[in-house]
Amino acid sequence: MDKDIMFILFNILILLFMPFLVIGIIKKTKAFWAGRKGVCLLQPLFDTIRLFKKDRTISNTTSWIFNFAPIVVFATTLFAGLFVPMVQCHSIINVVGAFVIFSYILGLGKFFALISAMDTGSSFEGMGASREASFTTIVEPAFFIILASLTALSGNYTFVSLADVIKSNGTFGVLIVIMAVISLFIMLLTECSRVPVDDPTTHLELTMIHEVMILDNSGIDLALLTWASGIKMVILMALIANLIIPLGLSTMASIGLFLLALILFSVLIGTLESAIARLRMSHVFEFVFVMSSFALVVASLAAVKMYGI
Repeated sequence: MDKDIMFILFNILILLFMPFLVIGIIKKTKAFWAGRKGVCLLQPLFDTIRLFKKDRTISNTTSWIFNFAPIVVFATTLFAGLFVPMVQCHSIINVVGAFVIFSYILGLGKFFALISAMDTGSSFEGMGASREASFTTIVEPAFFIILASLTALSGNYTFVSLADVIKSNGTFGVLIVIMAVISLFIMLLTECSRVPVDDPTTHLELTMIHEVMILDNSGIDLALLTWASGIKMVILMALIANLIIPLGLSTMASIGLFLLALILFSVLIGTLESAIARLRMSHVFEFVFVMSSFALVVASLAAVKMYGI
């Protein structure tokens, strides 16, 4: 089999099936720290299959937006994942300015998720959509600053250049990668609605963010939204992994380190959610703004390295 085809197939398999394993590892880790046995690692996959078999229940107050949104959210998330390198800096779609296209594709999915929640006419879902939009307005500029700084260092404005930051920039590269990893991990917790920003297991509408937005979804719609959320988590983990996995490794070593990185990130998230509680809503914005602070540090270090200022 041609090597490029092999990488394409591997990327697709990771995007489609790794989300279930990642969520399963997070749940297993939380069960371990709670002294419980926990569910099977593939239980999220079984739950999704069961949801696909269930009928949809749709309110009479909703419009075509509510019916169309889950498909758009899933399709845009999966399409955005095609731009992200998974193994040995191979991405299915590699174009200049990929991070801009990537962000706007995810933004389109987020837009439909927000208006779908408001389309139900529920005040609780509207509240969740408002909170989600507020966090996004903080996260997106910081994400652009980080990715623009990292790609500008190499002069190659694609995701492939992420793996070359440390090798090409020495000590500055190490500092920049550390700051970028912290920032992207905060983005991962925020965009994927994890503790301390949100608690995916909560059932109190006044404190819910993402989960309250999908209260009216059921059956295949809920399966697609849950699957898309897992894919987004894997995509953001892959961006972080590309920063820390060195270039020049063999194919098997690269695949092994990449999968190991995703597993370690999952264990870290599960441990974090077991060790701390979600923040009060008034403090969540302060936590999310930490990403902006680190993003500005990354931009400053990149400017010093590039222009000697």
